Amino acid sequence: MRPYEVMIILDPTLDDETVRAEVDRATELIKAKGGNPGRVERWGKRRLAYEILKHREGNYVVVEAQAEPSVMSALDRQLTLTDGVLRHKVIHLPEKTTGKPARPLGTVGPDDGAPLTSPNTSEPAAPTPAPAAVAARAVTDNAVVAE
Repeated sequence: MRPYEVMIILDPTLDDETVRAEVDRATELIKAKGGNPGRVERWGKRRLAYEILKHREGNYVVVEAQAEPSVMSALDRQLTLTDGVLRHKVIHLPEKTTGKPARPLGTVGPDDGAPLTSPNTSEPAAPTPAPAAVAARAVTDNAVVAE
């Protein structure tokens, strides 16, 4: 099973009981298909970044779950067809699966063709800066500072 996070933005005109029922339907679907719904965070009404279906606010809910991809695609389909849902997003959380943090921004790792060891030693190679970072550093090194 894989870890997922589901962000659901519900219609702000729905009462609390209806919002709770929609969230319970989503968690029940996950359970019924063999997944494990985790923490459910109800953020309440928040202002949207842009208008969706003539609404400027939405009820935000975040659901964490452990499930197979087929379960989450069924949930995605259910949320798409539900009238009270303005938007939703199902996100697979890879860092929890692999147990290792993501690489620092602007570096190239072993999966991107960088050498696994330094050429002259058997020590692991340091992360190679990305080409954009190298070019930016070259521009700043050659710049003349006015005094």
